[in-house]
Amino acid sequence: MRSIQKQGGGGYHLGQAHTNPPQTHQQATSRWGSFGHKPAVLQCLLDEQFQLCCYSELRADEEGLGYHIEHVENKSQNPPRTFDYANLAASALDSAQDLQAFKAQGYVVFGGHAPGKQSACDMLRFVSCHRPDCRRYFAFLSDGRVVPSLGLNPAEQDQAQYTIDILNLNSPFLLTRRRQWWDELDALYEEHRQKNWSLPDLAAVDLVPVNGKLSRFFSLTRQFFGAAAEAALQAHAPALV
Repeated sequence: MRSIQKQGGGGYHLGQAHTNPPQTHQQATSRWGSFGHKPAVLQCLLDEQFQLCCYSELRADEEGLGYHIEHVENKSQNPPRTFDYANLAASALDSAQDLQAFKAQGYVVFGGHAPGKQSACDMLRFVSCHRPDCRRYFAFLSDGRVVPSLGLNPAEQDQAQYTIDILNLNSPFLLTRRRQWWDELDALYEEHRQKNWSLPDLAAVDLVPVNGKLSRFFSLTRQFFGAAAEAALQAHAPALV
């Protein structure tokens, strides 16, 4: 999970709505449902996230999927944060079409729409994508799984596993795509190593934004290339270090 640095406030209309925040679950649901400026807010969120899903780091647009505005702290649990831009993020999947399509194919949805996240979420155990150190909680394996990182203390291990489970980050859909991505990186790595080509240059291809967009699974790529990734980021995108 890549840490998201908030930029701006999501626009005038969101700011105005937040000056008089809802106080109950019912008010939050009603007012959010009638808020007519979600596309503009979503675009702000995608711009600051370089088009990556806040939880899975999937490029939903490359999958023919959409995004929705995620309340990191559920609006049902904290209604006053419904219009708080600091509590919002862009998550796959689109609420209107993707959910039905996923369920029709037998998938259990992931990210902000995952059943666990939709119910009461323990924010003391949940690792938020807005935490500056959130990436240190998670590690990626060559078979596509995301697991708690080595070196975490027991409480941190619990937080990491809770977050993975509640967001369904090891859904078959994500497992398949992460495994495919790892295999692609591995093949390119071996070719560059055998031909003595630059590994930092290779890492930069998928770690440096192009037209304000990052390649899918930024954190997996960063972990895969290790020191070469850090060299590429320092040279070409120090703001992402």
